[in-house]
Amino acid sequence: MPPEPNESDLPAKLAAPARRALAGAGYERLAQLADVRASELLKLHGIGPNAIAQLRQALAARGLAFAPEA
Repeated sequence: MPPEPNESDLPAKLAAPARRALAGAGYERLAQLADVRASELLKLHGIGPNAIAQLRQALAARGLAFAPEA
């Protein structure tokens, strides 16, 4: 069953600082991250290589990916 419209579908094991960083930047859903480059997310305080790897895996499981790097 898909999450409720206002419910986050970010990976459950994503660290709290990464969740806060994404929420603070307005990202609550995985689909929103498909429009963003991983390099842009890495600029957020709380997002590091482990968070990017977890998000990349979660996106791939839904047939999505980060935006291509320019």
